[in-house]
Amino acid sequence: MSFFREVFEEYGADYERTMARFMGKEDMYIKFLNMFEKDDNIRKLENSIGSGDLTAAFEAAHTLKGVTANLGLTPLYNAVCNIVEPLRTKTDCDYSDMYKLIEAEYKKVGLLRERLKEGK
Repeated sequence: MSFFREVFEEYGADYERTMARFMGKEDMYIKFLNMFEKDDNIRKLENSIGSGDLTAAFEAAHTLKGVTANLGLTPLYNAVCNIVEPLRTKTDCDYSDMYKLIEAEYKKVGLLRERLKEGK
């Protein structure tokens, strides 16, 4: 098993399905994962929740949901999914606690990125 695959699966991602989207090119995946770090939707989500703008929060969360799905970041994707529907329907709930889980998973993606760089 390759270092990349081992680290990727250890994180909780589905290597086969994700790499199929990236034509098996791990370098290409890392390029997109590095781009994800620059995506500002995580900050938009945090700021929108803080200001009570649930419409903007939904838009940011919905975008994150799609991006994390495409990147195969399953643990982060699952955390984001938990907030999308309540935001869509503007359900009265503790969005700050939901965001904290997303933020914790987002930090794990940073660790994943660093570990994958080690193998290069």
